[in-house]
Amino acid sequence: MLYIVPTPIGNLEDITLRAINVLKSVDIILAEDTRTSKVLLNHYLITTSLKPYHKDNEHKIVESIIHQLQQGTTMALISDAGTPSISDPGFLLVRACKQNNIAIECLPGATAFVPALVQSGFPSDAFVFEGFLPHKKGRQKKWLELQQESRTIILYESPYRIIKLLEEATQYLYENTQVSISREITKKFEEHISGTIDEVWNHFQEHQPKGEFVVLFYTPKK
Repeated sequence: MLYIVPTPIGNLEDITLRAINVLKSVDIILAEDTRTSKVLLNHYLITTSLKPYHKDNEHKIVESIIHQLQQGTTMALISDAGTPSISDPGFLLVRACKQNNIAIECLPGATAFVPALVQSGFPSDAFVFEGFLPHKKGRQKKWLELQQESRTIILYESPYRIIKLLEEATQYLYENTQVSISREITKKFEEHISGTIDEVWNHFQEHQPKGEFVVLFYTPKK
């Protein structure tokens, strides 16, 4: 059995009782960064063995993990924050489990874009989540696709590229496009900024971008 277990995106109290029980009961926890995960596990007195599982080693070890699962080992997959496979490692292992008829159970839990979407005030009945845009190859093509979207657009971005993202948005999106940015969700310095693309861009000219960002764009119908 493989359990997919969401972990808090900031505040350690944002974890379910069921998630804690699963992490205590499995044989092995696959963690994106064992140092980061240790903080959470120590907080809840979880002593389960940790094994690194991240984007740099997943292709190399997935076969070994499948073999262990087939032998009866129970595992939980966690990422540094949020739900595994959502802009984090996880898809490759889940696919391999499905192909090998290994049972998978995905627990509900924290995902950064959901609170960002709900608080934005943008339509949430239909939206498109793209995660991080391609850094180079395919980036312009993706912007041209998003240009045609009538749904709320949700992206992730780092503090090092948020200015570039907003500058590109002014080129590809429309003058009446609204943007809502959430950063450090559930943490001490949680912040939400909204307005036109130009207004939000000006904000970050005066305030150095810090933390991880969820960026939402919505273009009202004229």
